Amino acid sequence: MFLFLIASMMVSLVIGAVSIPLQTFIDAWLNFDKSNQLHQVLMNVRLPRILGAAIVGTSLAISGALMQGITQNPLADSGLLGINAGAGLGLAVMFAFFPDTSYRFILVACFMGAAISVGVIYLITSSNKQVMTSLRLTLAGAGISALFIAASQAIALQFNLSQDITFWSIGGISAISWSQLRLITPFFLLALLLAIINSPAITILRFGDDTAISLGKKPQRTRIVASIIVLVLSGLSVAVVGSISFVGLIVPHVLRYFVGENYRYLIPLSGLGGALLVVWADLIARSVNPPFETPFGIITALIGIPFFLYLSRKGGLRL
Repeated sequence: MFLFLIASMMVSLVIGAVSIPLQTFIDAWLNFDKSNQLHQVLMNVRLPRILGAAIVGTSLAISGALMQGITQNPLADSGLLGINAGAGLGLAVMFAFFPDTSYRFILVACFMGAAISVGVIYLITSSNKQVMTSLRLTLAGAGISALFIAASQAIALQFNLSQDITFWSIGGISAISWSQLRLITPFFLLALLLAIINSPAITILRFGDDTAISLGKKPQRTRIVASIIVLVLSGLSVAVVGSISFVGLIVPHVLRYFVGENYRYLIPLSGLGGALLVVWADLIARSVNPPFETPFGIITALIGIPFFLYLSRKGGLRL
């Protein structure tokens, strides 16, 4: 799968509104020429865009796998549960009140918005020592998502930000730069490492809290750590491309047919699968009607909505 991802990224590099020979990319990589327009397009536009797409796809797919693991809910996804909407609200607040702020603070605002969403969902779905159920989590996430999206739209209308918020809400990756990648990559790598380290504990959760405790694990701590990883990955994804749903829903389910419920394999493979999905969605989005672009959030939604309905009919909302 890793080799297929590399091949897909190479295809995405040379195909677009203007097709560029692979040899040109090799020349640009080995002997970059600032005066060569094709070299500029490859190294400063397409390459960071493709790397950003891979990071976002990996982040969203791992977030979905983690959410499904800690809640035992096959419909869990950072987009469906309102975490992306919370990060989007943080983004809207920054656009409205701090329009000239740096990307660093936009990223922090997205993290804070995602954290607020996670905290509110936990408060709603947990009472006393009762652990959240799948149905309560899904309903709470839907309500929080609707509330935060409405708040973002209200801010957009009040401050005349409709065009900016719309771009982010439907997803767009065309403007990503090397400076943004340098900022988000450390957060991404740290969250990815923590997800892999905690994957055995996530696997044990499917057997119940009592079993996990008997094996020396701490279920609640596992859920808290996983939730922090999810809010970091979701926050950086929204900061890069806006609110994209369904990637975290689709990819882990497909890969479960091959690796089952062992999260030591499911998490890294979900990362690769999510990167593949978003890289190809981005390629399709900019190839449908060149030189204009279709936001790739629409592409993932067209794939994800039928998949969501299929899971619902198969009994996805389990108590």
